[in-house]
Amino acid sequence: MSKVQKISVALTHQQMADVRAAIDSGEYATPTEILREAVRDWQAKRKSCQNDSDAQRLRQLWDEGKASGDGGPVDFPALRREARSRLKDKSEFAPNGD
Repeated sequence: MSKVQKISVALTHQQMADVRAAIDSGEYATPTEILREAVRDWQAKRKSCQNDSDAQRLRQLWDEGKASGDGGPVDFPALRREARSRLKDKSEFAPNGD
C-alpha cells in the first residue's frame, strides 16, 4: 500500500454503534476497513455524478440537434455500414486488437 495518512473522524453514537455491530458480526475486521469502503463508495458516487453531467450534456446536444430542424430522410442501412466501417477502422489501430 502507498503511504498511509491518518485522520480523526467524529461519529454520532448511532454511527459508532453501527460500526461496532458490523465488526462484532464479523462483517468487517476494523473501523478502518469500514471507513475505507465508505471512501471508495463516495469516490464511485462522485465519478457517477461526473457521468451524469456527461449525460446531461449529451441530452442538451440531442435537443439542440432536434431543434435545428429536419435533416431529411435517413438511409439507416448506409448509416449502419458507415458506423461499422468506422468502428472497424478504429479497432484496427487499437493495441492488441482492443
